[in-house]
Amino acid sequence: MRKKLDHIGIAVRDLESSLSFYMKILDATLIDRYTSTAKGVESEIAIIDLDGERIELLSPTNNTTSPIARFIKQKGKGVHHIAYKVENLDDAIIDLKAKGIRVLEDSLRTNKHGRRLIYLNPADTEGTIIEYCDYPSLKI
Repeated sequence: MRKKLDHIGIAVRDLESSLSFYMKILDATLIDRYTSTAKGVESEIAIIDLDGERIELLSPTNNTTSPIARFIKQKGKGVHHIAYKVENLDDAIIDLKAKGIRVLEDSLRTNKHGRRLIYLNPADTEGTIIEYCDYPSLKI
């Protein structure tokens, strides 16, 4: 199955400071900024473009239940996940399971941009948080 890097998610404590760095120092462009109150997300998200590549800056909005808050508490700020775009998320999930890779079923969702996504179990990915995603209206 064909995969392509979609974006890198970075956990940050202070979204304003992080945006300032990426935009002023690295010349990134802000694409969108929004707050997700969805269970298992609970974060403020800034999507930036850096010379054609996407980065998601993720800042927790609930320090008790946000997975980003837990990540920062355990590992500190920094790269949270790497997302790979696949042609068909449903087929990719079947393929992963056939290869013995577990997915975090409760993470399956569609975000506000129409991206369907699911996270792979980090216990099966050498500890790296990996997201698979597709854009049903687009082909890669």
